Amino acid sequence: MSKSLIALGFAASLMGVPLQWAMARDDGRYANSPLKSWFDSLRSGRGPCCSDADGIAIADPDWELQGSHYRVRLDGEWIVVPDDAVITEPNRAGRTMVWPIKGTLGTSIRCFMPGNLS
Repeated sequence: MSKSLIALGFAASLMGVPLQWAMARDDGRYANSPLKSWFDSLRSGRGPCCSDADGIAIADPDWELQGSHYRVRLDGEWIVVPDDAVITEPNRAGRTMVWPIKGTLGTSIRCFMPGNLS
C-alpha cells in the first residue's frame, strides 16, 4: 500500500469518515448511461450530489413523507431529510435515491430525490 493511501486512511479515520466513504467515486460502470450527465449535474442546497454511483436507490418502505419532511431508513434507522437536501427538479431516474454521508456523529443526508409513493 502506498504512503499516500495510508495517509488518506489515517486522515479519514481522524475525521471520523470511513475510508470507503472518503474514496467514493464513479468507477465507470455508468459511463454509457444516458442519464450520467444528468446525475453528475444534480445539486441540493448542500452541494453536488456526485453521481448515480454514489447514491443509493431505496424502496418505498424505506422512505416517507411525515408532515412536511421526508424521512429515510438507512441501516435500520429513520433519518429526517433536511429541507435543503431535497432535490426539487423532476426525477428523471424514476426511483427514490439518497446520498448519505457517514461520520462520527452518525449519518447525514447530502441529497435526497423522491420517487413516486405507490
